[in-house]
Amino acid sequence: MLSPLRLWAVARKETLQLRRDTRSLALAFVLPLLLLILFGYAISWDVSNIATAVLDQDRSPRSREVLDAFRASGYFTFVGDLERPAEIAPLLERGGAQLVLVFPPDFAELLDGGRPAPLQAVVDGSDANTALIVLNYARGIALTYSLRLRVDGLKPPVTAQTRVWYNEDLSSRNMIVPGLVAVIMMIIAAMLTSLTISREWERGTMEQLAATPVSRLEVVLGKLLPYLVIGLLDVVTSTLLGVWLFGVPLRGNPALLMVLSFFFLLGALGLGMFISAVARSQLLATQAAMVATFLPAFLLSGFMFAISVMPPALRAVTYLIPARYFLVVTRGIFLKGVGIEVLRVQGGLMVLFAAVGLGLAVKVFRKELA
Repeated sequence: MLSPLRLWAVARKETLQLRRDTRSLALAFVLPLLLLILFGYAISWDVSNIATAVLDQDRSPRSREVLDAFRASGYFTFVGDLERPAEIAPLLERGGAQLVLVFPPDFAELLDGGRPAPLQAVVDGSDANTALIVLNYARGIALTYSLRLRVDGLKPPVTAQTRVWYNEDLSSRNMIVPGLVAVIMMIIAAMLTSLTISREWERGTMEQLAATPVSRLEVVLGKLLPYLVIGLLDVVTSTLLGVWLFGVPLRGNPALLMVLSFFFLLGALGLGMFISAVARSQLLATQAAMVATFLPAFLLSGFMFAISVMPPALRAVTYLIPARYFLVVTRGIFLKGVGIEVLRVQGGLMVLFAAVGLGLAVKVFRKELA
């Protein structure tokens, strides 16, 4: 039977050990904030300030109109004018430009004659994703200019009005920061508890723990409680930092975020405790925790790469990654303001993850010294 008194004694003992371990305290409180700030500023999928050069062989008012349309978009930064086509390749090779716009000598003549006028966009494709976005930007501006010429003086039969929900500015930071909360909490939680039992073995205090009249469940829960409190404080701090520093909207219920974070952290802490009980070495436990949490949470949760474009085998693996479901929770509560009626599947999986994490930790942990 679970005894609150024995549970509190184990939790108090772990808290006292944690207070003496400044490295673990730094890992618990400082590292999540550093990772959030570093990744929040470093990771961005927005493409702007595209270095653009121009080879204008027409030098007509028409070509200048097109260039003005590119400038007005705010995405392109013009870095110079070229005189000859032979200058394009060396410029792209040394990284002096990402895009070169080439106007033919008869550009204005073709347009004014009602014929198609080619506009060549030469793009540095060494970064395929950026190149694709740059081409889409250029294609959209050219298409808009063509339509304006076609319906000049006429009322267009159809006008398109677009509205973006949830992330009105289409800012990648609004998508990245809530995802970082999920990824960082998964990594930090597992790494914190991955040191608990292995530390007892390395310090030679497992004999004292084995002699105490506490059950395995009481030991596991007692050791988890201090880190659970720390994890919840980290979630609160990361949320406030995301809202105040990065300007990410928090449209949903913060209480729901904390409840689901509680179960997610419980499972992640249990996973770390499981690794600690198996490894019995702090170095090995830390390395195993990094491999088991960082790579899956970063690569297979949908944080960096869309799950829909992964191969079928990897898509199947992602269903086993708890960060995948917590990522939906954080982005849904932050950006969409959805409630438990939308997140009930993810909430149920968080509870299941907590039960599995704790179950593995209790099953593997042994008080015997042999």
